[in-house]
Amino acid sequence: MYEVLFYTAANDECPVQSFFDELAAKPRGKVLRFVSHLASLGPDLPRPYADTLRDKIRELRVPFGRLQIRVLAEEIDRAVRRMEDWLSRDR
Repeated sequence: MYEVLFYTAANDECPVQSFFDELAAKPRGKVLRFVSHLASLGPDLPRPYADTLRDKIRELRVPFGRLQIRVLAEEIDRAVRRMEDWLSRDR
């Protein structure tokens, strides 16, 4: 079992949690089930459910009806900066 971590800013803001909070109940439930699959399979979660976008930046892709919910709802450069910030902080 893997631990799924989401970026949290130094001020404790978590953009992914905010994104989840904005989803309606049904799509949020499906996204959370996919997060659970990600916790089970980790980096082995196959396409089309997850993909590496660049460097260590990964995207979870959740089909919902005709929609594809992507849990990296921002540009990659911002995600890279957040990854660098996350890794630079003393944990």
